[in-house]
Amino acid sequence: MVSAAKLRRAQERALAARPYGDSLNRILANVASAASSSGEVHHPLLAVRDEKRIQLVMVTSDPGLAGAFNANVLRLAQRFIDDHAGRPIEIEAIGRKGRDYFRRRSFTLSGEHIGIVDKPNYEQAREIGNKLIERYSKAEVDAVYLCFNEFKNVMAPNVVLRRILPVDLPESKETIDYIYEQPPQELLAALLPRYVEVQLYRAMLESISAYHAARMTAMDAASSNAGDLIETLTLDMNRIRQAAITREIIEIVSGASAQ
Repeated sequence: MVSAAKLRRAQERALAARPYGDSLNRILANVASAASSSGEVHHPLLAVRDEKRIQLVMVTSDPGLAGAFNANVLRLAQRFIDDHAGRPIEIEAIGRKGRDYFRRRSFTLSGEHIGIVDKPNYEQAREIGNKLIERYSKAEVDAVYLCFNEFKNVMAPNVVLRRILPVDLPESKETIDYIYEQPPQELLAALLPRYVEVQLYRAMLESISAYHAARMTAMDAASSNAGDLIETLTLDMNRIRQAAITREIIEIVSGASAQ
């Protein structure tokens, strides 16, 4: 019941953030198209390098009691790490479960953020995004990947692993003829950091929505299983009690017959 109430609010926030993210992608595509038409696009966040050092941002929950919610995203992250064996991978852990998982396995943690997933806000996403942008711009890492649970529906979350740095400029499906007061290159330079921040913010919103959905489902199943177990144990108890009563009656009757 608690998760059902929280899910409603979390779902509303996640769904409200999607149109903004989609609009930002559309604007970014059109501005990038305009910037490339006026000259070659140059920006540190667009620089593609050989992925020798990788940053993996993990979004998990702080508490458990949510079935396979954290296990699924950790399994995908572990598979990604195994596929890139031999390359140094640093973990930016958002959520206690991911932090504990990688700390027990002696992975390098570049940072940990506990207690922010339950009530995410944009300032927290901006702080983490600025850190990742700075590290990528200084060539401390060659790629940044984001792994999280995307809210699909109550029964089945969608585990997502996507690269957020370098930024892959989306292709414009519809060309909008903007009137630019600033050169498109300057607008693009302002939009690219915002794009990274929005990706992180949406990941946290989607993750907490998927978490409450998973916990609601897990707790409902646990309550149902507990009810079934109570019925089974009650039936066993009644059988044992009836057997004990029957045995005592037989002993009394046998004693009376012997006299």
